[in-house]
Amino acid sequence: MTVKWGLIGASTIARQFMINAIRAQGDGEVATVMSSSPERAQAYASENGIPAAVSTLDALLGSDIDVVYISTTNELHLEQGLAAIKAGKHVLCEKPLALTSADAREMVAAASKAGIVFGTNHHLRNAGAHRAMRDAIAAGRIGKPIAARVFHSVYLPENLQGWRITKPEAGGGVVLDITVHDADTLRFVLGDDPVEISAFTQSAGMAGGGLEDSAMCIWRFKSGVIAQSHEASPPNSPVPASRCTDRKAR
Repeated sequence: MTVKWGLIGASTIARQFMINAIRAQGDGEVATVMSSSPERAQAYASENGIPAAVSTLDALLGSDIDVVYISTTNELHLEQGLAAIKAGKHVLCEKPLALTSADAREMVAAASKAGIVFGTNHHLRNAGAHRAMRDAIAAGRIGKPIAARVFHSVYLPENLQGWRITKPEAGGGVVLDITVHDADTLRFVLGDDPVEISAFTQSAGMAGGGLEDSAMCIWRFKSGVIAQSHEASPPNSPVPASRCTDRKAR
């Protein structure tokens, strides 16, 4: 059986990572791409060997796809996710699911009620270092963790800047871009959930008015573990981008 995917959003992340990942599965096929720009949709389809291109959500959801991958800007995830669920399509959505936790919970509840497989793309769970850390902690090989620290300060490549640092209405800013990843990674590695969080944010680097580009958070987990995280998009990168994953995995 072939699982047909529809891409909601002709995005860079889909082109660089997800299309090949889908095709690497024995049953995966990227069948259709949707962009609000018909020209962009057609060009993207041609460049990436995708059979069909559409410019409306209705056209995509009305086709014979089985699952959608949503990688549009953050403010669109709620509406597009709920529409896909209503249409009976399984959903893989980029993080964050929505702009508020209430909206994210609405999406999860709708998928559960409809019997839809619904996931968010927290890819850092698949990093070998993170899985090794999780396994070591779960097996007790490093003793009982009492504290953790995450440093995730990266210079956004030019092609990823745009709305992330200029458009509050699109859900830009470092918290929805990076802090959400660190929250999920801490939960995954520790096998634990936070019960209390304090945070400060600032705008001192790349972001424009109305957006935060740095956050420092203190977390307390159910087990008593405390954690500190620092996320930032600085004006100049202190670490080459290729090394950032190594830095935060330590």
